[in-house]
Amino acid sequence: MSAAYSPEPSSLLLGNCTVLDARVVDGMDPVTDAGVWIRGDRIAAVGRYADVAAEARAAGALTNVDLDGAYVTPGLVNMHTHFSLSLPGSGGDNVKGMGAYDLAHYMADGARRTLRSGVTTVRCVAEKDHADFALRRAINAGRTSGPRIYTAGRALVCTGGHGHESNDTLECDGPVGFRHGVRSQIKAGADLIKVMISGGIAGEHESIHTPQLFTDEMTAVIETAHAWGRKVTAHAGPAEVIGAAVELGLDCVEHGYQLTPEVAARMAERGTALVPTLLVTRCKEFFDELGVPEWMQCRSLGAGPRHLESFDMAIAAGVEVLLGSDMPPFWEFEGTTASVRELEYMSERIGTARAIHAGTRGPIRWLGAESDLGTVEVGKLADLIAMDADPLADTSAFRDVRWVMKGGQIVRDDQNQEDVR
Repeated sequence: MSAAYSPEPSSLLLGNCTVLDARVVDGMDPVTDAGVWIRGDRIAAVGRYADVAAEARAAGALTNVDLDGAYVTPGLVNMHTHFSLSLPGSGGDNVKGMGAYDLAHYMADGARRTLRSGVTTVRCVAEKDHADFALRRAINAGRTSGPRIYTAGRALVCTGGHGHESNDTLECDGPVGFRHGVRSQIKAGADLIKVMISGGIAGEHESIHTPQLFTDEMTAVIETAHAWGRKVTAHAGPAEVIGAAVELGLDCVEHGYQLTPEVAARMAERGTALVPTLLVTRCKEFFDELGVPEWMQCRSLGAGPRHLESFDMAIAAGVEVLLGSDMPPFWEFEGTTASVRELEYMSERIGTARAIHAGTRGPIRWLGAESDLGTVEVGKLADLIAMDADPLADTSAFRDVRWVMKGGQIVRDDQNQEDVR
């Protein structure tokens, strides 16, 4: 573009709203009668409407957006996402049977629905055939609509380990094999590494207790990923397996079905986060919809009480807990989406303010994107959602998200019946 042609960025002034974000856990009050000035893809000003409007109008032409009394928050972040999920059963078999073109369209549809639901950022933790990288490129290029994607590519497993039945995992063995596995995902474009270090609820010939990596293999994964500047998250259930990985420098635990107070305390000391995925042990309706076999349903639902105890131990120890549904983020479940239902479960035990943190700023910090996302502040990307009820009073307010913006572009506006992209 020549210097002679430099178009002004789009300019939007949001008004008639209340703005709040995860800084409420630090004592910051919501901003009532608020205004948010969006210039291009970023927030140029936020505060009392009269002050923001004066600043925005002094800068030139802008479009006013009346949010009709809505509450505005950052978009939600789902840290345990699978757009190509294929659990045992008929529903999963249908996904496994898709060819490359069908899978791409299936995942793109899921990404679009995820963004419309108010989830503006996701962390994918095992996707098929590296289709997640193509999806991310398409979204970034504007060819399709979807959230910001941070992805692990294919998860690393031992031969015959958890999830080996699908091509969203890569079988490795021994330290050399796992080092190669890490590097292969980074070569493909992975932002983080996912590794299966124990059995789980979806493996017929294993149990949650089954350890699946030796210490030298876990060491190889964590050391190699860290050397390349990537964090590591691990599918893990039993406390002894988790504890060993935490000592080696593990950055995050997925599920954590069977923590102990001692291991939870060590996670807090070492800064290891937990994505509890509470839904996966209390979602019979979802399992029935996908035709999940009885053996898996029994194992999953039977683990529910201990799973909640484990989550409570993590909270008591001060572990950073982050929102992640494991179910597709947009999936309709118990009257809302999987992301919101997971947030509601978390809120019941940690309160609304901490739940909002767990669904916005906390995940963004883990992802290392806090300079751009996670709060409603000047200079940050305008990834915002709006709803009629106060989420600080009840996180069920997120059930009624009616307006979604990503990067300064309105992608959903129910009142004006707009689905822009």
